[in-house]
Order: sequence, then structure tokens, then C-alpha cells
Amino acid sequence: MELEVGDIVLCTVDRIIGTNVFVKIHAGAKEVEGCIVTSEIAPGRIRNIRDYVVPKKKIVCKVLRISGDRIDLSLRRVTQKEQKEIKEQDNQEKSYESILKTVLGEKSTEIIEKIKKEEGIYDFLQEAKENPLEFEKMVGEENAKKVIDILKTQKQKKAVLKKEIFLTTTKPDGLKLIKNFLGNLKGVDIQYISAGRYFLKSESEDIKKMEKTLQKIILEFEKEAKSKGMEFNIQKK
Repeated sequence: MELEVGDIVLCTVDRIIGTNVFVKIHAGAKEVEGCIVTSEIAPGRIRNIRDYVVPKKKIVCKVLRISGDRIDLSLRRVTQKEQKEIKEQDNQEKSYESILKTVLGEKSTEIIEKIKKEEGIYDFLQEAKENPLEFEKMVGEENAKKVIDILKTQKQKKAVLKKEIFLTTTKPDGLKLIKNFLGNLKGVDIQYISAGRYFLKSESEDIKKMEKTLQKIILEFEKEAKSKGMEFNIQKK
């Protein structure tokens, strides 16, 4: 699992040295070290850093920079929603690992380690629901079916992702142009907010896959909108 700038990751506080907090980032089978400076712990003045972080505490951080072996993180830039989603995914990861152990028995340790070398168990098995071929090669068609059948019976809460956009045009038939343009947009729900402002909304059990899909839709949407002479912006919060 390769980390990228902007990733939201689960970490465990390892040690605090001066104004730096060092954490272990859970990235597949291996753990890598990251660092959080005091200014990225919380907004405002921090009197006691241990009010926010203590060794062995699990926290959710955002990757700010990657420079060689150094990974700079932020705790304060993670929203409550992002924290909740990552912690729910971590719980789901443990649940999926438990299912593998139940179905595969003694072979589960080897399979779990093999999966984690490439990505998390959660991401791998989410993909296996749609395309089980790689999983079948690992554990056999019968065992793969058993695991996937169990996963499909589990009720998973769908995450909702929203992006606010601004779309307008000065053309005489602007309203009709925008209406037709939005009507042709596939893969997301559109909610009107006010003049020129809209929400693009998507729901999925797989938050990471959903974010990538929505980002791709928005990029294509922006390109098409500008080719038709519209002003397009993503509202950043």
C-alpha cells in the first residue's frame, strides 16, 4: 500500500519528543513512521500536547508531505466525519480478518500476510466482491465463495460523499444550457442549493473507491463545462 499526499490514515502514537509526535502508520502489512509537529496537532495554542495525544493511542491523520523516508502528518486537518469513517473501516478490517480465519483455518495467516503486502484486507475483499478472480487464485473457488457469501450477508452502512460546485454562464440561453448539461451527468445525484450552487452526491460502502470515482467525474465534468463556455469551480471548505 503506497501512501499519497492527502490520504487519511489510521496511526498509533509511538512517542513524543519535544514538540514532535512520532506515530506508526498502519499501511498494509508494514508499519511506517510519521511525524506530527505541534502546530498540526490542534488549532490554537497548545498548553499540554498530552491533552491530545499519548503513546499507544490510535488517531486518524492526514498525509501532508512525503519526502524520502519522512512523512509529515496532520491531526487537526482531519474532520470528524473522516475520523468516523476510518475508524469504522478499521473495525470492518478486523471483522473481515476474523471471517478469513474462520473459513480458511490454519491457511489464514499466510493468506492475510499475502493480502496485506499489497493493500488492506478491507480494500482487497471489497474488490473481491465484484471481481473474485484474484481471491479465487489465492484460496480456491470454494473458499472464496464462502467468504464472499458471508460478506454479502453483512449489513454495511453506506457512506455519503458530497462536493459543492459552482456552475454558471452568461450565455442568453444559460439556464437551459445548465439544465441540459446537469441532466446528462451520470454516476452522481445533483442537489440544487442556490443560484449557481449545487451539491454532487454519491453513496457507497467503499469510501475510497467512491472518492476516486467522484473525483474522476468532477474532472470530466469541469472539462466539459468549460468547453461549453461555463464557469465552473469546486467549493473548498
